[in-house]
Amino acid sequence: MHRTLTEHARCLYGDEYRPTPECEREHREHYFVEELTFADAESILSMLHELSPQLVDGHLPVWIRNLAYRLVLLQRPDDPQLLREAAQSLWMHGPDWDDIAADMVKRADALDAGRPRP
Repeated sequence: MHRTLTEHARCLYGDEYRPTPECEREHREHYFVEELTFADAESILSMLHELSPQLVDGHLPVWIRNLAYRLVLLQRPDDPQLLREAAQSLWMHGPDWDDIAADMVKRADALDAGRPRP
């Protein structure tokens, strides 16, 4: 059994910086996605920061990273630093989400300036 979301992700996807732990459990991605879906913001951010400390690295699939940031932002919608971090992640993975990333930065700037969200 995995003790943390990070351990579960490391077992399933591997880790660029540490060996993948031996695990007797069968790994199915949908179990991890279920755990991710109901995880608190701190657990999700811990997983993202530990497995992708430089934002451009790590073995997490792009769709998992995008989902993780989306779930954290649902829990912390008014966190400008987090909005910018999520935007950077989107910009790293292709132009498909550039407009969404730009909107996130605009929201972060508005929050920093004390203006209502656009």
